[in-house]
Amino acid sequence: MTDLTQILDDLALGQADATERLLPVVYEELRSMAGAMMRRERDDHTLQTTALVHEAYLRLVQQHRPEGWDGRGHFFSAAAEAMRRILVEHARRKLGKQRGGHLNQIDVDAIEEHALDDQSQSPQLVIEVDEAIDVLARQDPKSAELVKLKFFAGLSLVEAAELLGISKSTAYTDWAYAKAMLARVLDGA
Repeated sequence: MTDLTQILDDLALGQADATERLLPVVYEELRSMAGAMMRRERDDHTLQTTALVHEAYLRLVQQHRPEGWDGRGHFFSAAAEAMRRILVEHARRKLGKQRGGHLNQIDVDAIEEHALDDQSQSPQLVIEVDEAIDVLARQDPKSAELVKLKFFAGLSLVEAAELLGISKSTAYTDWAYAKAMLARVLDGA
């Protein structure tokens, strides 16, 4: 059993020191995930990588029911989800102040382009993709997890497949399906 698995088990059992032991074990990987997310954000983004890591970590240990984590992959998937929610909340606040919250239609190709490069993501794109992922999750939770890890965590399909415990070919198939479903959602079909 790995150190992380043992710590997650201890956390689920309510051991008081488990939370303190968890951060040093996961910090660098969380920072790497947050860094990948922040590189695709606007240059003038007011949220810093370290702040994103810390807020996500606090949400994970304070609000998530640790007994629900089923190992390393599930923990980091939950971390990606927490970071996604933080960025979406930040984008909604920014859009609410600047544009009254009005959103324009985003083409599904923008999702892949932003998932594959480090160009800035507009708050609008973050919110549109978040809402489309929620729709996709109701139809195919596995594909939605893949999109979250690829778009929000900045993982490659191979890295996401490994984290989710699926084959590379399944990841590519799920990605193609997810893109088609997201295109339908974003087009309002």
